[in-house]
Amino acid sequence: MANPAEFVPEINDISAAMFRATGNHSVPRTTINLVHLRAGQIVRNTYLTVLNTSFLRKAGESEERITAVASWQDAPYFTAAERAALALVEATLQPAPHGRERVTDEIYAEAAKHYDEKALATLTVAIGQIGFFIALAVIGKPQPVASLADEQWD
Repeated sequence: MANPAEFVPEINDISAAMFRATGNHSVPRTTINLVHLRAGQIVRNTYLTVLNTSFLRKAGESEERITAVASWQDAPYFTAAERAALALVEATLQPAPHGRERVTDEIYAEAAKHYDEKALATLTVAIGQIGFFIALAVIGKPQPVASLADEQWD
């Protein structure tokens, strides 16, 4: 299913609304793309990984930063705010240890130190946004494409 919007055209409206919501400039677009890249890596989806790598390259990000997203915890390339965002997406998408919640109070508090309420809400929507696209990418298996980066919204 290369393009589910052929069958459910409302997907385009949903996608556009999410891009508008995350494009409110409360969280840098680069941070959102780092979060989306990490999500693609977590779910092992080439389409999302190639797409978000392309977005980051278009934004001028270094190959070191892009490559280090997979091992961000010990990489020297990320700000404290970016680290908090990456920790938040990991906690959201990865299973929690038995008996623990995914997004702990500590993870949330760390993110709240770096993002005001609007930015934290935007970051949450950005994680929900990639969750929406994860389902389409994992089930539909579209071919990897870097050219969509040319259409990225700022």
